[in-house]
Amino acid sequence: MSDLTPQSETPTSTTDKITQAARETIYLCNFRVSVDGEWLCLRELNDISLTPDPEPLCSCCDPIAIERLNLMNMAKLSIKGLIESALNLGRTLDSDYAPLQQFFVVMEHCLKHGLKTKKTFLGQNKSFWGALELVEKLTPEAGEITASVKDLPGLKTPLGRGRAWLRLALMQKKLSDYMKTIINRKDLLSEFYEPNALMMEEEGAVIAGLLVGLNVIDANLCMKGEDLDSQVGVIDFSMYLKDGGHSSKSAEGDGQITAILDQKNYVEELNRHLSTSVNALQAKVDALEKSNTKLTEELAVANNRIITLQEDVERVKEESSYHLESRKALRSDSAADGQVLGETRKQLKEETLLRLDVEKELEVQIGMKQEMELSMKMLEKDICEKQDALVELRQQLDDLRTINQQLSHKSQSADASSKQKSEVIARLEEKINQMSGTVKQLETSEKHLVKQARNLNSAAGKLLQLQQ
Repeated sequence: MSDLTPQSETPTSTTDKITQAARETIYLCNFRVSVDGEWLCLRELNDISLTPDPEPLCSCCDPIAIERLNLMNMAKLSIKGLIESALNLGRTLDSDYAPLQQFFVVMEHCLKHGLKTKKTFLGQNKSFWGALELVEKLTPEAGEITASVKDLPGLKTPLGRGRAWLRLALMQKKLSDYMKTIINRKDLLSEFYEPNALMMEEEGAVIAGLLVGLNVIDANLCMKGEDLDSQVGVIDFSMYLKDGGHSSKSAEGDGQITAILDQKNYVEELNRHLSTSVNALQAKVDALEKSNTKLTEELAVANNRIITLQEDVERVKEESSYHLESRKALRSDSAADGQVLGETRKQLKEETLLRLDVEKELEVQIGMKQEMELSMKMLEKDICEKQDALVELRQQLDDLRTINQQLSHKSQSADASSKQKSEVIARLEEKINQMSGTVKQLETSEKHLVKQARNLNSAAGKLLQLQQ
């Protein structure tokens, strides 16, 4: 380890190679990443001597295990660097902050490690968005994040949706909780990841525990104008290659960071207790306001009832006084109005008699109308039955005509039986003539019935006019 770390006084050729490779795309399976305090050490696997290394042989030979270790160490460095830089900055982080961008790149590499390829019509697809969607099923609180990610305009690929989900979870300070819930359900993760993937091994649980420290960071990320689909996620190792003089100050910085983290955690707990108490008081205030509004409405209804009752009492008093005055006036004018009452009674009797006569005539007309309606219905039924009979007769005529044609064709082919068939044809023609006569009679009777129905309709119209 000591011979591979960069020296602070004079940079060697190895450090130049490491920094140059950090700016380019470095595949983690060809290198081994180790963390010594705040040092980042990269060693190529071909240069590793297996004898002095205290680690077992299998971990050095297995490239997937080395990838997991490298990603875990990079996650440690990125989370630690992000927390330190955010606390030194002393403000909310935005999407242009470089350590935050590198943290998302490292998390993306961790989530992509060991993904199973799914074959679609467009080709093979590897995306961690399906694994992140499991959080909504396990914790209902994450439904808001998935819904807001799906509603974001401009996101067309599952990779872009996964990146937006990571940013929203970090802003809600629930990224560690959601990652723990996913990692605890390896039976569901096996659908998306290989058995030796980072999310299926202990390194995933370690990263989920490290993410708890990000709850002290306040981030405000705007994703509407950001192109998350086409971003290239490359880890910039140059951010983590620090000088040797900085390692001497790491202990003091760690102590300050832990003190600040403890203070911030204490303040967050106080804020949570205060928010719960404020919510309880707000609920009580809302309940009191609702009860107050109900009481005011009931008071208004009671006042309205009192006002209406007072108005009714005044009306009753006025009516009683008016009736008393009218009775007095009637007593004084009863002698003069006796003759007028007699005449009005006679007129009433005459009008009642006329009304009774008119009602009797109306009843008679209504009975006639009902009889006419019944007769109309009976005629309609007869017409329908006769029409059905005509249809049947016409069908029979068509059948007879077809039979006649068949017999005529057979008569041409068979000379011996022509005489018998001619007799049958003659009989059938006589029957046809009889049937045609009956059809004509039925048609004439139908015409008479139609005329009768029209006459009845005209009579019914006249009766309706008389009633009006």
